[in-house]
Amino acid sequence: MAAQKMSLSKAINASLRKALENDPKVVIMGEDVGKLGGVFRITDGLQKDFGEERVIDTPLAESGIVGTAIGLALRGYRPVAEIQFDGFVFPAYDQIVTQLAKMHARSLGKVKLPVVIRIPYGGGIGAVEHHSESPEALFAHVAGLKVVSPSNASDAYWMLQQAIDSDDPVIYFEPKRRYHDKSEVDTAAIPDPLHAARVARPGTDLTLAAYGPMVKVALDAAGAAAEEGKSLEVVDLRSMSPIDFDTLQRSVEKTGRLVVVHEAPVFLGTGAEIAARITERCFYHLEAPVLRVGGFHAPYPPSRLEDEYLPGLDRVLDAVDRALAY
Repeated sequence: MAAQKMSLSKAINASLRKALENDPKVVIMGEDVGKLGGVFRITDGLQKDFGEERVIDTPLAESGIVGTAIGLALRGYRPVAEIQFDGFVFPAYDQIVTQLAKMHARSLGKVKLPVVIRIPYGGGIGAVEHHSESPEALFAHVAGLKVVSPSNASDAYWMLQQAIDSDDPVIYFEPKRRYHDKSEVDTAAIPDPLHAARVARPGTDLTLAAYGPMVKVALDAAGAAAEEGKSLEVVDLRSMSPIDFDTLQRSVEKTGRLVVVHEAPVFLGTGAEIAARITERCFYHLEAPVLRVGGFHAPYPPSRLEDEYLPGLDRVLDAVDRALAY
């Protein structure tokens, strides 16, 4: 199939369909993923085409969903479990961090758990409490888990394929406010490695690092800065565990400045680890401290206030100006 333009949500659907076609051991499971096609219609049409034994509507029990996925993986299946919303994952947190993440090490490498957990995450959709969280740092902190997030349809398609093919458990965070954003997807391409960062826009004066929903904001900021004669390089991290520090280091050695952007609160967020590592690696290249832009250290607010909570263009450009002022 030639490259075609599709939304991020359609790319995930196409990727799941391809995985189901390629491997009879792939199963999809979650709340309302079958007959309804998921609350965001990501799995629309899959149960109709592949049957109820491969696209499974589960009870409203996240711990049970992940626990069952672990059992299926132990029996040779490759389950793709959906958590309906980010804030619903915590009943399954124990299963994820004490069983899923640890089984490979506990068995001295004899047991593999090829489980993918899909989690729509982040804000910007006007949702109520527990529907707009960004818990990626909680999972990135846990050894034994891979944690990734696409920012565009092409990555959404290929990164999910790679996650399903992985013998290690992968937490696949889907930026729900980007579900309808469209871009070119070439399903015959050779994709980047799953955990490789990508320079989304080259620049010389400062590096903006982001992932998932904030890559678009970073690119918009780079475009706005260019109108004022500032050249910003945008690095799409794509993976939060492991992080491709080599690509980021090369960029910072060139630009001398780094601003890290994510939706999650700045306090103990992914940006904190990036700031520390890049300061260690690039100390003699840095012209300014590494700055971070993110959410506030407060519970996610009601929808009327989320535009104030979420880091937007102005907050990113303010950090850029502060970094360039050193």
